[in-house]
Amino acid sequence: METLDESLNIRPHGRSVIEIQDITKRYVMGEEIVHALRGVSLRIHRNEYIAIMGPSGSGKSTLMNMLGCLDTPTSGRYEFNGKNVAEMDDNELAEIRNREIGFVFQTFNLLPRSTSLRNVELPLIYAGINPEKREEMAAHALQEVGLADRMNHKPNELSGGQRQRVAIARALVNNPSIILADEPTGNLDSKTGGEIMAVMETLYQRGHTIILVTHEADIARHARRTVHLRDGLIESDDYLPLMESEFAISSS
Repeated sequence: METLDESLNIRPHGRSVIEIQDITKRYVMGEEIVHALRGVSLRIHRNEYIAIMGPSGSGKSTLMNMLGCLDTPTSGRYEFNGKNVAEMDDNELAEIRNREIGFVFQTFNLLPRSTSLRNVELPLIYAGINPEKREEMAAHALQEVGLADRMNHKPNELSGGQRQRVAIARALVNNPSIILADEPTGNLDSKTGGEIMAVMETLYQRGHTIILVTHEADIARHARRTVHLRDGLIESDDYLPLMESEFAISSS
């Protein structure tokens, strides 16, 4: 008899943080119905580093929105840390997005008139953390990404790579269950992009769970597992062989 792990094509890797079963998503566009996801099942465990890939129209952005609790499926089940997302109200979903999911976008999404420290503090303000504790936590997150000397700089005083590091620090500051990175090197040159992926590698080595959404194969190769989507379905779900994984760690 096929086990759940086998049916979801995963390897046991500690406790799961995300489990989706037979997720579909349909959009009505005029007289046309668009099937963005056609029955996707996936399990992601703690301290996994997974890349989600696919061509334009494959459903990867829709899947990312589902995983980030930014959208709801048409059908199927999504459990986040063992809780059914469909049963959560708007306040609970907002709490999940703020405390449990660290978002990193290719456009950085920083407040232009605020310092690095204040940008990183934002999720803590929404969480109701007192100012003294906020500053301490934000400073620690910036230290984690190598920006201890740029805490009082505003975005226009930073390079593109430094801005993305601030965005990563902001994603980290609440110690979320997952870091969801959408094309995190999309606005960077290849050298700076490599530096950002080195930061991601360090975070993974420190125990963070990273979900990377990208269309670039060379960026996806930094992950330990790659899920390929095509036409709203999972085309393949592959783990990096152990020897390659060890090489990636040693060369980071």
